[in-house]
Amino acid sequence: MADKTAPESQLRLEWVYGYRGHQCRNNLFYNANKDLVYFVAGVGIVYNVRDHKQGFFLGHDDDIVSLTLHPDRLLVATGQIGKAPYICVWDSNTTDTVSILKDGHQNGVGGVGFDKEGNRLVSVGMDQHATINVWDWKKGKIIATARGHSDKVFDIQFHPFKPNTIASCGVKHIKFWSLCGNTLSPKKGVFGKTGEIQTMLCLAFGSDGATYSGTLSGDVYIWRENNLERVVSAAHGGPVYTMDMGDTGFVTGGKDGAAKLWDLDFKNITTFNLVNAPGGYKGLCVRSVCWRGDQVLIGTQDSEIFEVQVKSRDKPLCLVQGHAEGELWALATHPKKPIFATASDDQTVRLWNMSNYEVLSRTSVEQKVRSCAFDNEGQHIALGMMDGSFMVLRTRDLSELIHIKDRKEVIHEMKFSPCGKFLAVASNDNFVDIYATDQRYKRVGTCSGSSSFITHLDWSQDSRFLQTNSGAGERLFFRMPVGKQATNTEEIQSIHWASFTGVLGAEVNGIWEKYTDTNDVNATDAAFEHQVTVTGDDFGLVKLFRFPCLKKGAKFRKYVGHSAHVTNVRFSADKRRVISTGGADHAVFQWRLLPQGAGDDDLPDIHNAYVDSNSEDSDSDLSDVGEVDSDVEREKQVKYGRHVYREDAAQIKKFRHQEMKAGKKRNMGPEDGLKLEYIHGYRGYDCRNNLFYTQTGEIVYHVAAAAIIYNKEKNQQRFYTQHTDDILCLCIHPLKDLIATGQVGRDPSIHVWDVETLKTGAILKGQHQRGVCTVDFSADGKRLASVGLDDNHSIVIWDWKKGEKLATTRGHKDKIFVIKWNPFDATKLVTVGVKHIKFWNQTGGGFTSNRGTVGKIAKLGDMLCVSYGKTADVCFSGGSDGNVFIWNGVSLQKVVKAHEGPVFAMHSLDKGFVTGGKDGMIGLWDDQFERCLKTYGIKKEAVAEGSKGMLTVDSPAVRAIVLGHGKILVGTMNGEILEVDKAGPMTVIAQGHKEGEIWGLATHPTKAVYATVSDDRSVRLWSYEGGHQLISFKVLKQAARCAGFSPDGKALAVGLKDGSFVVLNTETMEEMASFHHRKEEISDIKFSPDLGKYLAVASHDNFVDIYNVMGTKRVGTCKGASSYITHIDWDSKGKVIMVNSGAKEQLFFEAPRGHRITLRSTEIEKFDWASWTGVLGATCEGIWPAKSDVTDVNAASLSGDRGFLATADDFGFVKLFRYPAKGKFAKFKKYPGHSAHVTNVRWTQDGRKLVSTGGADTAVMVWARQSVLDKGGVQGESDDSDTDSEEEGYDSDVEREKKMDYSTKIYASSVQEKEGVRPNLQEQEEEEKPAVSRSAPEPPKVKKVEPATAGGKKRKMTPVTNLELEYIHGYRGFDARSNLYYVNNDSDIIFHAAGAGIVQNLSSGTQSFYLKHTDDIIALTVNQHPKFKSTVATAQIGNPPTVHVWDAITKETLSILQGDHKGGICSVDFSCTGKMLLTVGLEEDHDLTVWRWQDGTKVATGPGHNQRIFRAEFRPDSDTQFVSVGVKHVKFWSVAGSQLMGKRGILGKVDMPAGAASPQKMQTMLSLAFGANNMTFTGALSGDVYVWQDSNLSRVVTRAHNGPVFTMFTTLRDGLIVTGGKELPSKDSGPVKLWDQDMKRCKAFPLKEPAAGKAEVIKAVCRSKGKILIGTRDNDIYEVNEKSGSVSTLMASHAEGLLWALDCHPSAARYITAGFDNTLRLWDLHNRSMLAKLEVGSAKSAAFSPDGELIAVGLKTGEFVVLTTAGLKLWGRKRDRSSPINDIKFSPNSKLLAVGSEDCCVDLYDLSQGTSLNRAGYCKGIPSFVIQMDFSADGQYIRVSTGAYINQVFAVPAGTIVEDEAIISKITWNTWTSILGKEVLGIWPKDASKADVNCAHLSHLGNSLATGDDFGYVKLFDFPCPGKHAPHKKFVGHSAHVTNVRFTFDDKHLISTGGDDCSVFVWKCL
Repeated sequence: MADKTAPESQLRLEWVYGYRGHQCRNNLFYNANKDLVYFVAGVGIVYNVRDHKQGFFLGHDDDIVSLTLHPDRLLVATGQIGKAPYICVWDSNTTDTVSILKDGHQNGVGGVGFDKEGNRLVSVGMDQHATINVWDWKKGKIIATARGHSDKVFDIQFHPFKPNTIASCGVKHIKFWSLCGNTLSPKKGVFGKTGEIQTMLCLAFGSDGATYSGTLSGDVYIWRENNLERVVSAAHGGPVYTMDMGDTGFVTGGKDGAAKLWDLDFKNITTFNLVNAPGGYKGLCVRSVCWRGDQVLIGTQDSEIFEVQVKSRDKPLCLVQGHAEGELWALATHPKKPIFATASDDQTVRLWNMSNYEVLSRTSVEQKVRSCAFDNEGQHIALGMMDGSFMVLRTRDLSELIHIKDRKEVIHEMKFSPCGKFLAVASNDNFVDIYATDQRYKRVGTCSGSSSFITHLDWSQDSRFLQTNSGAGERLFFRMPVGKQATNTEEIQSIHWASFTGVLGAEVNGIWEKYTDTNDVNATDAAFEHQVTVTGDDFGLVKLFRFPCLKKGAKFRKYVGHSAHVTNVRFSADKRRVISTGGADHAVFQWRLLPQGAGDDDLPDIHNAYVDSNSEDSDSDLSDVGEVDSDVEREKQVKYGRHVYREDAAQIKKFRHQEMKAGKKRNMGPEDGLKLEYIHGYRGYDCRNNLFYTQTGEIVYHVAAAAIIYNKEKNQQRFYTQHTDDILCLCIHPLKDLIATGQVGRDPSIHVWDVETLKTGAILKGQHQRGVCTVDFSADGKRLASVGLDDNHSIVIWDWKKGEKLATTRGHKDKIFVIKWNPFDATKLVTVGVKHIKFWNQTGGGFTSNRGTVGKIAKLGDMLCVSYGKTADVCFSGGSDGNVFIWNGVSLQKVVKAHEGPVFAMHSLDKGFVTGGKDGMIGLWDDQFERCLKTYGIKKEAVAEGSKGMLTVDSPAVRAIVLGHGKILVGTMNGEILEVDKAGPMTVIAQGHKEGEIWGLATHPTKAVYATVSDDRSVRLWSYEGGHQLISFKVLKQAARCAGFSPDGKALAVGLKDGSFVVLNTETMEEMASFHHRKEEISDIKFSPDLGKYLAVASHDNFVDIYNVMGTKRVGTCKGASSYITHIDWDSKGKVIMVNSGAKEQLFFEAPRGHRITLRSTEIEKFDWASWTGVLGATCEGIWPAKSDVTDVNAASLSGDRGFLATADDFGFVKLFRYPAKGKFAKFKKYPGHSAHVTNVRWTQDGRKLVSTGGADTAVMVWARQSVLDKGGVQGESDDSDTDSEEEGYDSDVEREKKMDYSTKIYASSVQEKEGVRPNLQEQEEEEKPAVSRSAPEPPKVKKVEPATAGGKKRKMTPVTNLELEYIHGYRGFDARSNLYYVNNDSDIIFHAAGAGIVQNLSSGTQSFYLKHTDDIIALTVNQHPKFKSTVATAQIGNPPTVHVWDAITKETLSILQGDHKGGICSVDFSCTGKMLLTVGLEEDHDLTVWRWQDGTKVATGPGHNQRIFRAEFRPDSDTQFVSVGVKHVKFWSVAGSQLMGKRGILGKVDMPAGAASPQKMQTMLSLAFGANNMTFTGALSGDVYVWQDSNLSRVVTRAHNGPVFTMFTTLRDGLIVTGGKELPSKDSGPVKLWDQDMKRCKAFPLKEPAAGKAEVIKAVCRSKGKILIGTRDNDIYEVNEKSGSVSTLMASHAEGLLWALDCHPSAARYITAGFDNTLRLWDLHNRSMLAKLEVGSAKSAAFSPDGELIAVGLKTGEFVVLTTAGLKLWGRKRDRSSPINDIKFSPNSKLLAVGSEDCCVDLYDLSQGTSLNRAGYCKGIPSFVIQMDFSADGQYIRVSTGAYINQVFAVPAGTIVEDEAIISKITWNTWTSILGKEVLGIWPKDASKADVNCAHLSHLGNSLATGDDFGYVKLFDFPCPGKHAPHKKFVGHSAHVTNVRFTFDDKHLISTGGDDCSVFVWKCL
């Protein structure tokens, strides 16, 4: 039995003992059938207690650590640990996998929970961020993800009684998450004063919405929303590990060993104390509880499961038990009975009954046990301990017989001798001691000699010998009982062993892989009569081998279930069962051995248990594989890596940017273009099944990066050229109208496209690497399967229309050739490839698989093709040995010999099959593959007359075959496509070169013929007039690299790779001459012009040889090149040769002698060159891309009319330049089609066509030249002009917006940089207060204001306790656009300011707000679809920025989207159905993303442009087409699957009004509007509007505005368009215009009187029902009536610039604001209107006088002005300082005006002397700039707060500092605006390290303090608040800095101003 095959016998899992209680919680449930569901190790277990049966789920590959039950109580979700852990959802009835959720977590899945409906699953990871994922588990797709917490999360659940709410808890935290869109937003649980902050371990929920959490201290916390409501203290005497909600209450379990039942109000009903119950023990600890009906299940730390009846609670029933935590190594089976013993590190010994799966008895010992053994009768059991001692117990009652300690280290193994007289004990000390049982275990011998610890030992049958294994891999033999070593080989070979449990020796060689080390198999045991041995290893596998297995690397069967290492395996006495033990998982598995042929009817059949149950290599029962086939071997070794991928081109473009010198312009691009006309070639050499008939009978196939649709009637080809690299596979949709193609690439894509229109339907990428080698549509055409070329050959299933990945798995370690869907069952697939066939089942996001088993019927070779038969179970695969394998299910039925050599292709038909092989034969078969009906040989003589081409060799290997339209279509290895008539004649449809690079290309001087030569050793002549076809060919003796025709076209010279060249007669292809003078390849060969007297031959030896053609000898040699020669050209007189070398040298030589001459570049240009194929010199400088060391230009060709230079480069592009291409980086048009490098290009003799050849892609392409005059000429993707630095025109507003840096605005950063220590960080000195003081009471800190009495009634003022936002004066127009709309049937308008979305009612003027954003909103849009009438999307800045979709009426959040974007989102737009949302980000690539906003899924995303994109909008009639505009950018996009495809707008020649030139360069575009029939309007920087038809410019509306057109609006109802731009006021024009549908006529609306000199800039327009809504850059909103042109102001607000100054009128409901927009504004509170506005210059501060008559304003320049409140007339002005005036205040008696500046001064001016404003004094010694000032109530003192966080008090007007605390403490202040002082220490937040509190104001009643800070919060504190971090209420709305706050005179309102957001907020005080 020396074969290496797998054994016939099998194992089946019969029982698993134990339950995992350690480190897990809540993992035990009753399912709907009242079965127990739990897990052990890597196995999910369903235990039916009534029938005492177990079912197993074996879909995990590592320890399971979390489990939850679906609401239907049948499905189970389990999560595991591991590097890439996954979650399985499975059915507890059938243990089938329903779904696999992968790629969501790292390290492990610590918790899982279903939502109430059961459609979603939440999981938390064991990574450092505790990542939380919400899954749509049926699809295996992540809906939302978030970082859970910085520490461990122990439990996570959906709240069953609150939709979209998730609770998570863990170390010292609990969080409540709301799921909205794709965003999880957390709220931290607030513990408040109710309870301690502590660690939470488990969660439960009440139907009233409460959340219960069990804590580490034994309390249960009860939460309402996110606040701690109450505490049930000491619910347990130790941590509460588990909670479960039953039907009528809760049950909890804890470390104290108790389970408690609670009613719904959480009052204790009853307690089960398991510690004292029968079967209980001290230290019992409950880890899991489940209450259903009358039963409570309890799982413990030590692996028991108890069931308790609620009624009789004192009798817990133990259902399951196992070993507790600690490694399990000791295992022994009873020699006579079905009993086995285990003992572990938990210090217990247990005896188990194999027949009824129960524990017989157990006892505890003092030590950890590592080995055990029964004696020969089973009377005694010996235990080996951790401390080196051993003890012997009686089996009957486990009473101790003896305990002996002779060794210090652990006893690894022990065995009694078969005669029963001796016990051998092996220890870690390298010795085996022999004890005599009948002499009270006296030591009678010792075996020494091992150099390492002893691992295994076995006795011989006669008890005379012992064999040992040591840790060093030694196998030694000893004589018994003395222990002398036996070394005689013959003697040793004759020993019969009683048992074989060692891992060393010839008998078990096969258990080792070929090159492994010897310590990963831990245990073996052999069953001699069944000739098998079983092993347990460190990878958690139990394996079954033949015994003996002599050769290394034997085949085996393997079984999963144990997660970590398997420590021991033993056969039972009757050899019918195997017991295996796990180390860390301390699990005991019992397996049934099924000897060959035995059935297992009574055992559950576990399909997923034997994932490749025969191991990777053990598929065949016959020994190794048959002979190899050279072609198949070659194909396995093809590598698809690339040095430079097309994806790198974008990077290179960036280099070009860097290398351009400023002010340098790039050379213009060419006028003419090219159009691909024909391609010769078909990729057959390494692809298969890539040739099909379409619906209309056209033929589709591929070569290079192009897919070709060929019409044989017209002999015309159409091309799909969207791929960026070689296409490797192609398949056709079942309806034969769509094609899927997969390509090579770093991130290779699959395109699905339409055969008729060539439109891309979807692009699928992001899942594969290197390339996609096979694709297949499912039978219904909805899904697509693909296989990648990464190391695991990953399989992916796509919903291709959505571009979504549905499922993925690792395919196989070797290459997969074909994937096929089962046509009858949409979840099944089959793959074939190198040495394997696998059958797959899709389950959710993953797969389960089975390998095909061949048994004894055949040897398994490489499988190359596969087809299905008539039923779901039958399939046929073609092998490399020429056989067809017939499969039923996963097993082989029979084989049929079909071909000599491999069967490469096969196709199934209605009535049978057709196969093709390497032997060049085609076979037709019946439907059972029983007989071959007909064969066809592909031979030259069979080719029909008039065929388009010819066969080059007989019997080419067939690579693709398909039937249709009554013919057989065949693709061959040699690149031919043939059509075979059933009657026998064949026609050649297409052909190309065979595998190998094509370098040589020459066009005929007079005829429409060209020649190509390639590494496939052939020269071919092709015609391109009257049908493109091969007209003759010749096989050469060597690979050829270049070719050249003689001037008369009669001769063709061909240069070969070995340094020789031949001259052929072009008519007969006979050889006329041949020379071999060089060793290296000939790289170029050219006849001299005119008579062709000389032939120049260039070689890689650095020489050019010149031959005389007539005399046929060498006449000269050109020397001097320092590298190999790449190109040569003659001048037209035949006197001079131009040479290019690989060192980029351009050299010139005289012919025929070869003297070197030098020419200046001006002379070179004047020279009349006969041809120009070189790539060097001044005239070619522009053809080289930036950093061209990465990629080379391989060839060039100058057209006959000297106008155009075509080039071939390594990126696979053919490019067209204008000649001469001087200056760096000339512009070009580029054409894709070839894949990697294009090796050569040549114009034909008439200049009408260009021929190009591909390197490795074997394709020859013919391009037709199209001049500009052909209208509708294909432009080709012309080079992008966005890299030019010069801009057409300039506009300051556009420029500012382009350069706007939002990143500085995101993080809260201080508005004013202050220096010094923050108040909350300063040292406090405590003051002693006398207990009782006789002195007068302290005066109040701040004067309380009693309101004036009106009509004798005192109006009572109430303290302010809360704020409510009432109104915002603000609109963000300065850097946002198109953000103003009508909503709600035009009764409201919607816009945004700061962080607030604002809905303003037009009739009442009231506002309502959406305040959930966390930072500035910069974009807004309204959904136009009637179904989503009031749905609004707003987007903000931030990292990451979010989009909120909300309802304008209810303000309810509908969805929150985040991901992908960085910095901010500057444009949002809904699609026509309202279901899609388009966003544009501010990151470097300005990504565009399309979302399905309702469920938050990302549909597609991609980079938009390298500069700012301003707007992107869907076409009004589409969900997939949209347009983006930006800096020098217009792009037309469509969503294809999950990818975006963009077309650049093409500026062609368009009709312009007289005098205006057609636009040459792309303008910066600012706005968009749409017309019918794919018409698009874009507003440009110049004021023109460009009109586009599809993606081509069709006309220009010149000067639509005089300045940039910032905004456009398309009215959907009537198609009219409104534009808004920058316009100086004039009579007949206006900044807003209304146009007709074609933008031909317009009506202008001026907004202001023409007098003002400032231009109006419109940023947003909206039109509805005769009204136009207008938003301006200055943040004002107007409404214009279309008929009358009358304008009303809806919103006035400050323009851009920080807003600082604020004060309220002392006795009226008015206030003033001023800021850096140079204006001072006076506002009326009740009418919500601006009363007056005055330009004063940039202001920092303002104040009313105490009587309200005067206003003082402090300016940024250091000047201050005093105005009268009435009419804002100037009263006085003064400038004594040069830096900003930060605060200004009138004294309470109106005598003095205090002016505080950044110059660290407070100046005091005397007002009583009139407008002269004389300075009365100033305060000195201020350490830093002044922030705030307050006068005392009596006007004697002023208090100054400074930027050094210090406040000082000065006497007024002298300005002397007061430092006496006694005086200061008695002062009553008139107002309080200071942020400093001990009274307000509490206003400083904890985390104020980055940002400051800017302002404060005390209410007039004197008990409420309002503050504003850099986080955008307005906060309300009680005054005074001397304690740190005082309690407060905070209010959001401002986005960044709040610069000022003021209460109005009556404390009814609070006004706040925002810095950056230019907004004034009015809050109502409550």
